[in-house]
Amino acid sequence: MNPPTSPTKPDAGVKLLRFTVPVRLIHAATGALMMVCIATAAVLYNGSLAVSVGHRYVVEQIHVWCGFALPVPLILGFASPSYRADLRRLNRFTSHDWHWLRSSMRRNGDIPVGKFNAGQKLNAALSAGSIGVLLATGIVMYFTRLTRLSWRSGATFLHDWFSLGLGLLVVGHVAFALKDQEAMSSMRRGFVSLRWARREHGKWAAELVGEADDEQSAS
Repeated sequence: MNPPTSPTKPDAGVKLLRFTVPVRLIHAATGALMMVCIATAAVLYNGSLAVSVGHRYVVEQIHVWCGFALPVPLILGFASPSYRADLRRLNRFTSHDWHWLRSSMRRNGDIPVGKFNAGQKLNAALSAGSIGVLLATGIVMYFTRLTRLSWRSGATFLHDWFSLGLGLLVVGHVAFALKDQEAMSSMRRGFVSLRWARREHGKWAAELVGEADDEQSAS
């Protein structure tokens, strides 16, 4: 594969760095832990699967400790400047994002879209919130001496429903990713074509190309 070229000319061969190595590693680690949690939860809650797999105690321990580990990559990621920069972008909801959500023509390029569109920002917020709730309720459920029975009952109720919601969110996330092979590739290799960036995230592409042009003018 040819090395990425500098994003200075609007041609199809130009590549833009979308995700750095730390960001890709954090995404991969979080995704792997999430999939293990979902798979083990399915075994624990489905009688037929539980009988087929067996070893319920082992499955339960894998589920619990992968669940406790789920926030770890996200927290360690704060050591990376590129990860913190992406979080700031995800945490910034603009008027264009609301417009994007309401519009049925959101993909035609008329609405300025930064590095992340409104759907991706909502997905990140809902995923992070759900992980927090599942971690808190999981601690209450697992360490039974910490709280009273009524708290554990409420935690179980919340844990079950948030698990279902997060599972559906993950399925939707994967389904959308499968529709866009270049976006999926950027999570493995880090780069996207300038053509794709201008079509899907025009504002972000313009920012990067403008920065490259400014650097060349200054040199």
